[in-house]
Amino acid sequence: MRPIRLHDTHSGALAPLTPREPGRVGIYACGPTVYNRIHIGNARPFVVYSLLKRFLEHEGYAVTLVANVTDVNDKIYDAARPLGVPSQQLADEMTAHYFADTDGLGLGRPDHEPLASEYVDGIVDLIGALLERDAAYAVEGDVYFRVRADSAYGTLSHRQIEDMDQGEGGEGLSRKEDPLDFALWKAQKEGEDTAWDTPWGRGRPGWHIECSAMAEGLLGVGFEIHGGGNDLTFPHHENEAAQTRCGRGAELAQIWMHNGMLQLGGEKMAKSVGNIALLPEILEAHGRDATVMFFCGGHYRGPLQLDDTTLADAAARVRRVREAGRRLGDGPSPEWSAPLKETFFAALAEDFNTPRALAAVFDWVRTANSSETAVGGADLREMLDVLGLANLLDAEVDGPPAEVVALAEERVAARAAKDFAESDRLRDAIAALGWVVRDVAAGYELIRA
Repeated sequence: MRPIRLHDTHSGALAPLTPREPGRVGIYACGPTVYNRIHIGNARPFVVYSLLKRFLEHEGYAVTLVANVTDVNDKIYDAARPLGVPSQQLADEMTAHYFADTDGLGLGRPDHEPLASEYVDGIVDLIGALLERDAAYAVEGDVYFRVRADSAYGTLSHRQIEDMDQGEGGEGLSRKEDPLDFALWKAQKEGEDTAWDTPWGRGRPGWHIECSAMAEGLLGVGFEIHGGGNDLTFPHHENEAAQTRCGRGAELAQIWMHNGMLQLGGEKMAKSVGNIALLPEILEAHGRDATVMFFCGGHYRGPLQLDDTTLADAAARVRRVREAGRRLGDGPSPEWSAPLKETFFAALAEDFNTPRALAAVFDWVRTANSSETAVGGADLREMLDVLGLANLLDAEVDGPPAEVVALAEERVAARAAKDFAESDRLRDAIAALGWVVRDVAAGYELIRA
């Protein structure tokens, strides 16, 4: 296994991947809160951590990927109320949409996709441990975490404790010992139709404690990689880390890995801003392959601009790989292939640099295209498989229909007669039927658009 380093938000530096158990890696990635359909920005962590799992498996690790679903949350109550439906019904419907929408990415499913509502026993147990250690306190059915009880609080997000606003507004302020404290458990309020009985009263969990309990329940404490969007670093991940540290006396995860945000119109894509593009709409308009290629084109830690130009560029890259795939032979990979493959995997091993890895792919394609003979494509397929794009090398099942072939033959005749206006007309007619005609030494080839 080659050494692998990933950027750890806590240390602010690249950290070596050091499994607790040799050859085994656990990844927990924060998933969506299911109060409506997910947008393309919500899909970025799904893609990043699905592809990271594929890479680690290629390197010989047995990987367990956990991506949760938050199905108990204030946002779900608020969204269900004006619809006149139970909050759990809305959560169930949106969860089903989330599964279907992300299935469209063709990257498989995480090994576990826990629902917060299924882990209430674990949540109650962790809150109980925090109460026993005096890191939390119960008041009027609520339970709050004592932020100042954790001397390491703020070290993940690199913030001064006095500058931290939990984002809870005035909720529970009169019951808190300190405005910095945050809710672990919330007493049931009027209009909240999902609740559980606990030793401190009937209610439901706070957002942060849900992920701590689900991660611990499926991966234990001290697992290798905790992932999510960088918008979750504070307060969500800071609070997750603090809860486990104080409740279990150990760190929840070794590496905290954060992906950047998608931007649309120069701003972070967000439902609150209103600049969103739903994942199924992007998949329908641009296709699954171009969508995955788009995500691979940006380093996971940086922002990624979504617009017509970036999507068109991704589609063009897909076409280049497909065209190269049509020219591949069945023999072994050429000698020049091995260094490019090594460059590809070395890029992924150094902070999962997919743009640099893609550059090696297109160096491979460029070199293959300049070869006078067909070359074996096993190395290219191996690289693309890690990125979820090996299907680009699969031959078309159906060839062009007879109508398209007839037009292409007419175009050959028109070109031979130097009737270039007719040749262009026939080219456009072929394009209208969903095919691209290319002139090659043997005459022409037809490629599905």
